[in-house]
Amino acid sequence: MNLGKAIMSVRKQLAMKQYELAELCNISQTSLSQIETGLKRPSPRTLKKICAALEVPDSVLYILGMQDTDVPESKKKIYALIFPSIKSLTMQMVTNKDSFVVDSIESVIG
Repeated sequence: MNLGKAIMSVRKQLAMKQYELAELCNISQTSLSQIETGLKRPSPRTLKKICAALEVPDSVLYILGMQDTDVPESKKKIYALIFPSIKSLTMQMVTNKDSFVVDSIESVIG
């Protein structure tokens, strides 16, 4: 699980600078940098502030932070098959392309 990488990915997708997110979360830019690079794990309180500032539920960060090393060997084949689509749809939620997501889902379920 790499929450820091997920936070950085969402922040960049929203064209937000690191110092801007740090200010919105009332944490230092150094702390945010350490979180994003994996040197430090965010506390539950800090994670809640980051999610609020990025306007995403924490589940989005957990999905985007998932790595193949988090998946049991017996599930890696299915993970490799479906995770790229899940990650793509999750990122579309971040960028507010809701109509595309809905259209995509509707086309799949008919």
